[in-house]
Amino acid sequence: MAIAPGAGASPEIGTKDPAANADGTPQKEWPSVGARYWALFVIVFATFVTFFDQVVFGMLAERIKTDFGLTDAQLGFLAGPASIICYLFVGIPLARLADLWPRKYVLAGGVAVVGLVTALGGIAQTFVQFVGSRVFLAAGGSAHAPSSYSLIADAFPPKIITRAFALLQFGFIGGTTLGPVIGGWLIVMTSSWEPSHIAGLRIFGWQWILIWIALPAFIAALLFLTVKEPARFAPTADAPKAPSNAGLGRNIITFMGWDAVKAINTRGRVYYPLFAALALSALDSFGLAFWRIPFMIRTFGWNEAEIGAAIGITVLIGSLAGLLLGGTLVELLSKKYKDANVRAAFIFFCGTTVSTLAALLAPTGWTSMIAFGFAAMFGLAGAVPQNAAIQRIAPNSMRGQVTAIYLFMFTFFGAMGSFVIGLISQYVIGDPEKLRETLVLTAGILLPLACLLMFRAIKPYRGEVERLEALGR
Repeated sequence: MAIAPGAGASPEIGTKDPAANADGTPQKEWPSVGARYWALFVIVFATFVTFFDQVVFGMLAERIKTDFGLTDAQLGFLAGPASIICYLFVGIPLARLADLWPRKYVLAGGVAVVGLVTALGGIAQTFVQFVGSRVFLAAGGSAHAPSSYSLIADAFPPKIITRAFALLQFGFIGGTTLGPVIGGWLIVMTSSWEPSHIAGLRIFGWQWILIWIALPAFIAALLFLTVKEPARFAPTADAPKAPSNAGLGRNIITFMGWDAVKAINTRGRVYYPLFAALALSALDSFGLAFWRIPFMIRTFGWNEAEIGAAIGITVLIGSLAGLLLGGTLVELLSKKYKDANVRAAFIFFCGTTVSTLAALLAPTGWTSMIAFGFAAMFGLAGAVPQNAAIQRIAPNSMRGQVTAIYLFMFTFFGAMGSFVIGLISQYVIGDPEKLRETLVLTAGILLPLACLLMFRAIKPYRGEVERLEALGR
C-alpha cells in the first residue's frame, strides 16, 4: 500500500536544511524549531517513564518473589525472557505501524499500554497474571523506540540529528538514576503496609508502587497528542515494496518485516557489521552489568551498599559526560567526514574496550569503579552516533521496522549476556572464585571483535551516505 509522505499529519513547516539538495531537487521542509524540540521533549519524557518502570520493577524483585512464592527461575523468566519473546513476535509488526500511521499516535498508544499494563501488574493475583502483564508491557514498549527514532529523523536535519539523539539519552539517564532513588524510597515507605483488600483483590503494599508509577505514562500519552507530526521523506524509488497483487500470506510476512529484512540484506555490507558490532557489545556490556556486583564482592570484598553508592556516582558522571561527548565529537567529525557517525562509534567502541579491561584488571575497588565510569561514558557516547547512523541510511518507507530489527539485536543479545558469562565461568574457567578471569576473557574477545566490525562498517557507510545524497536525501 502506498503511503503519502506525512499521511494523516499536519506538520508545522518553516525550517529548511540550507545544505540539502543544492542540485535543485525538491528541498526537504522541516518542522519549526519549537515544534521539533517539543516533540523531542515528549519523547524524552516517555523514554524516562519506560526506563523508570524497568528499574523500579527490578528493585521489587525480592518482594515479588517472597509474596508470590516464586523460584529464582520463575523470577528470572519474569524479568527477561518474557519480554524477549514478546519483542520477537510483536515488536517488528508494531514497528510497521510507525511506517504506516502518524507516529505520534503510535507513540501515544504504546505508552498508554505501558501505563495500563503496569497498573494491571499492581493488581495481579497470580504468577501467570504477572507474566501476562510483563509480556504485554513489552508489547507497548516495543513500539516506542522505532516510532520515536523515525519521528526524530524526520524532525531534525541530518547535520543536527546527533544532537537530538544525544538529548534523547536524558530519558535513559533520568530513568536509571532516579529509579533507584525514588523506587527505594517508595519500597521503604510501603514495606510495613498490610495487604489491601479491594473488590475481592488482595493488593500488597509494594503493588501500589506499580499503580502509582503507571500514572506518568498516561500523562505522556496525552502529551504525544499535542506533537506536530513531521512530514516524512518521500520513499526512494528503489525502496522494496510488496507486489500490488500480493495475497494474504505475502501481506502478512510483509507486515512482519520481510521487506525490511530484504532491504537490510540488499545493503548488507553496511548493515551487517553495524548489527553484529551492536550484538557483541551488548552481549558483553549487559552481561558485565549483571556480574559487576558479584565481581566487586568476590574480588575486592565490597558489600552491596558500597557498590551501589559507587555505581550511582561513577555511572551518573560518566553518562552525563558521554552525553556531551557523543554529540560533540560527531558534529566535529561531520565537518570533514561523511561517515562521521560510524567513525565516532568506532572511536567510542575502542574507548569502551580499553576502559572495561582496565576496570577488570584494576588493583583496587575504587580504581575499578572509576574505570567502569569511563566505560559508561564511552558506551553512552557511542549510542548516539549508532542510532543516528541507522536512521540516516534506513529506507524511508520502513525505517521503523529496520530500527526494530536493529534494536532486537541489542535486546536479545543483551539479555543473553549474563547467561553466556555464567556458562563460561562454569564450563570454561571452572571456578566461580575466578570471576575476574571469566570477565576478562569474555571482554577481551567480544569487545575487540565489536571494534573491528565497527571499523569495517566505516567505508560502506560512507558509500551509502553518498548514494543517498545523490538521490536528494
